[in-house]
Amino acid sequence: MMGSKMSETGWSWKFRKIATGLLAAIWMVSAAGCETEQADHETQLHELIDDTQHFQIRVNPYRADSDGNYLENDKLPGESIDDLRERNEYWLGVMEQLEEEIDRESLDANHRITYDTFHRSVRNNIAEFEYQTYLTPTGFFTNLNGLPNRTETDDVQGYEDYLSRLSAAPAYFDQYLDRLKLGIEIGYTPPRILYSEEEFESDIQPLLVQNAEESSLFGPFEEFPDGIGEADRERFRAEGTRILEEEVLPKYHEIYDFFVNEYHPNIRESIGVGALPDGEEYYQHMVEYHTTLPMTAQEVHDIGLQEVERIRNEMLEIIEEVGFDGGLTEFLEFLRTDSQFYVDTPEELLREAGWLAKRMDGKLPEIFHVRNLPRRSYGVAPVPAHLAPNYTGGRYYVGRGDEAGQYWVNTYDLPSRPLYTLEALAYHEGIPGHHLDFALAQELDDAPRRVGGITAYSEGWALYAERLGLDVGLYDNPYYNFGRLTYEMWRACRLVVDTGMHVFGWTRQETIDFMTQNTALSHREIEYETDRYIRAVGQALSYKIGELKIRELRERAAEALGEEFDLRDFHEAVLQRGPVLLTTLEEQVVDYFSDRFDVEI
Repeated sequence: MMGSKMSETGWSWKFRKIATGLLAAIWMVSAAGCETEQADHETQLHELIDDTQHFQIRVNPYRADSDGNYLENDKLPGESIDDLRERNEYWLGVMEQLEEEIDRESLDANHRITYDTFHRSVRNNIAEFEYQTYLTPTGFFTNLNGLPNRTETDDVQGYEDYLSRLSAAPAYFDQYLDRLKLGIEIGYTPPRILYSEEEFESDIQPLLVQNAEESSLFGPFEEFPDGIGEADRERFRAEGTRILEEEVLPKYHEIYDFFVNEYHPNIRESIGVGALPDGEEYYQHMVEYHTTLPMTAQEVHDIGLQEVERIRNEMLEIIEEVGFDGGLTEFLEFLRTDSQFYVDTPEELLREAGWLAKRMDGKLPEIFHVRNLPRRSYGVAPVPAHLAPNYTGGRYYVGRGDEAGQYWVNTYDLPSRPLYTLEALAYHEGIPGHHLDFALAQELDDAPRRVGGITAYSEGWALYAERLGLDVGLYDNPYYNFGRLTYEMWRACRLVVDTGMHVFGWTRQETIDFMTQNTALSHREIEYETDRYIRAVGQALSYKIGELKIRELRERAAEALGEEFDLRDFHEAVLQRGPVLLTTLEEQVVDYFSDRFDVEI
């Protein structure tokens, strides 16, 4: 009996051992199969992206390949509706491959980022055609202005190619005119406020010349490379003159007559895309594209109104703190006009900007792990003079190669550059805003491949960074803290006015009035911004929506961890992979705290 039991036990042990081994072998084979499948999907994803990049080079002769070669130096891009329809068919095929042949869930975290950004870009390409945005190419006639610089004219063949491009110009322009005529027919035209007769005249007048030598397109025939003989020079100059004077320059006059007599009389008075065919659906697409979240225009509008009310109350507290005798409207006008908030020289503005930026530099270890700070440095410099007149108050310039980054400060028109917004601007454009975000993304050892920018992340982070001065005891000047609030109010107002103009029927003047009543931006800036929102549909929503998502995730993490919450950990979670969609950002922040602290946020 005892022997029998021992035998059963022995067989049981052997069976379990064999079964365990078989299960392990099966698991290893299964895991290997999964890894192979994952690698196949990753390879297919990159090949598909590579193919789209080659496709874009093929359909746009102006774009060189990675070796700097132009595939069709003798052609202009095809811009007919049929050309655009063929391109859309291509993108529909890409989308089908992406969704049906590549399993997103089998990809690792980095490749999911690549998949999502690529999917977003492809979807937008398709939507732009579906919603017929190609029907308003109002400035197309300037497209050839830089043609001499976009055509290789180093040898005889290069000049033959240039002549071919000049000969193709009339048909190229006709393709655009056909699109504009269809736009008139179906009621798809640009807002008059953005395309006035005066602006059109200013753009086209330099092109309305009679003689070839007066045209910028004649440039390659004025000077030739040494390798081209005199006979060829005379031939090219004569043929270039003929094509310009008989075919190209008359086409500019024809375009002028069309705009004056047919197009401008039919340009719409409305300013929002909601007035266009399928305009509200298009705006909904742009809301989702720019915010990277499934939000409606009404939700965005309501959030904007709530934020405006919250920020207004904080502004009123500062007005009371400084002892100002008057309400918000009077205080805003006081800020716009009192000399104490403005400087007399560009050097003074730059010194103040540099001082504010450097103060924040010294505070960074309090809110970022040192390991998360970028190695690349940055400097403070004026906006280049040729850009400054029509430029924003500041901008971050990404250094390339061994270059440092640059926080640009606009020193043009000093009466419109108040000091009280300069601190928030420094944190937004420099540290801990764009410089930290972009420099870290450049230095990632394992950076995901991305297709297209993600403004909701990058600008959302920069707006969030403005507020970080409060976490380290800065904004000790109440006027500068008010300036921070007016920048935040500016981005909150965007949620209200962008949706207001494009969906809810707001006029341009209503938008200007709303911005004037609620922000301390100069009148010049408010008008510039309003026209920007009309032109760049939905883009302005990304800043505030991105910032609110980051703040929401921070609050969730702080609530879940209580006293164990460390702001440096949260920032590491946000910045670990560079720009991502906001849906992906939520996933990675949740995973970060789940993996390291075993908490659900």
